[in-house]
Amino acid sequence: MKFLGSMRHRSLMVSAGVVAMLAAGSGTASAAANCIKGDREAPYTIGWANIYSVPTWMKQTEGTIAAEVERLKKEGLVDELMITDAQGNAQTQIQHIQSMIDADVDAVIVIAGSSNALDRVISDACDKGIAVVNFDSLVNTDKVTAKINTDSSEWGASAAQWMVDQLGGEGKVIVMNGPAGISVSDDRRKGAQPVLDANPGIEILTETNTEYNVAPAQEAMTSLLFANPEIDGVLSLGGALSAGSILAFDRQGREQVPTTGENARQFLELWNEKGLKGWATMQPNWLGALSVYTAVQALEGKDVPAFVKVPLPVISDDTIDSYLARAEQFPADGYIYSDYDRALFDELLAQ
Repeated sequence: MKFLGSMRHRSLMVSAGVVAMLAAGSGTASAAANCIKGDREAPYTIGWANIYSVPTWMKQTEGTIAAEVERLKKEGLVDELMITDAQGNAQTQIQHIQSMIDADVDAVIVIAGSSNALDRVISDACDKGIAVVNFDSLVNTDKVTAKINTDSSEWGASAAQWMVDQLGGEGKVIVMNGPAGISVSDDRRKGAQPVLDANPGIEILTETNTEYNVAPAQEAMTSLLFANPEIDGVLSLGGALSAGSILAFDRQGREQVPTTGENARQFLELWNEKGLKGWATMQPNWLGALSVYTAVQALEGKDVPAFVKVPLPVISDDTIDSYLARAEQFPADGYIYSDYDRALFDELLAQ
């Protein structure tokens, strides 16, 4: 566990039944949003309960969180950021969140390592008056201040429909998924299924579940290439997965096939370099920054939506150049995400 900022002393006891309804201008938040209780006042302590920090997407996301915290520090609204890394273990993540509750942080920002295992500790944080903002991979419980995400079901459905259209409704397809049990991965796959059911000419040869990293995806696809001499499309539901697939096809001397994915820089560059038919969307890394901003708005007494839906952009042959033109601003193994600012955040929170 690490801390960014100076730790201030605070009472660890918050009366569960007390809601501060103080006069405007007092500097203390009134409870306009779910979970907010007690006499919390700026500057706030923010806890970032990361499930794992190894994937570049997560590193970039943490970067947007840290950048937003720095902005809020300058405004006198935040004084420290507590960061934990569960290294992919949901039980460890639960322990980290419990430690944040024990330290009486003002807000917990979380990507869930399990859609159900975290429910109890997340509910406990909410009961203690801590703002809880959950983004990307979501928990089942609604005892949070806000959930923030794109529509993962729409993500999967759009990718599947593009594949159907590319293949004219007939073809043999491999599906590449992220880790099993992660809600964002499972929901993308669930979203694709109705489209596949409606197009029986699309044969699903097999499916993979790997981390959102190029190396394991490439290894998985390499094995599948030996087992499947005829593959017409790769319905990849993650950007690094798509890059791994293209590299596997290339190194086995196989002709590239229509491939879906997301805004991973390596995937977009390979798509352009190999001249394949591609489709992608984006899970913006700035969802992390938006989550911090949302938590602080709630702590400041602002009402925030229980669910903030972030629109999905589409990256196609017509728009890929605009992303690649900005590629050098991002890590070689990173994600080319769209610009963001406070005006965008306020617009999303005004839904």
